[in-house]
Formats: sequence, structure tokens, C-alpha cells
Amino acid sequence: MADPHRDPSGNTEAFRAFAHSGEAPAAAPPSRLPLIIGVVVVVALLIVLIGWLALG
Repeated sequence: MADPHRDPSGNTEAFRAFAHSGEAPAAAPPSRLPLIIGVVVVVALLIVLIGWLALG
């Protein structure tokens, strides 16, 4: 009767298949810095526009 659980260290081919079968590492979440900078720029432009319209 064959063993259903093969030892991956038994031979090189089985070990390579075992080593490469793992999941890829999770990607880091995208940076929120560009979003924050964009919101700050838009708010600053709105404040300047409202001030220019109020004084103009």
C-alpha cells in the first residue's frame, strides 16, 4: 500500500514542487498619500476660489 502523504524531502523533484506550491506573499496595500495630497490641493483651491469670488 502506498503512503498517501509523500515526504517532499524524499527527492529533489518532489521538494521543488513542494517549495514552489506555496501561495505568493500578500501585496502591501496601496499608499494613501497621493489621495491625501490630492484632497488637500482641492480644498486649498476651493478656499482660494471662494476668497477670490467673495473679494472680487
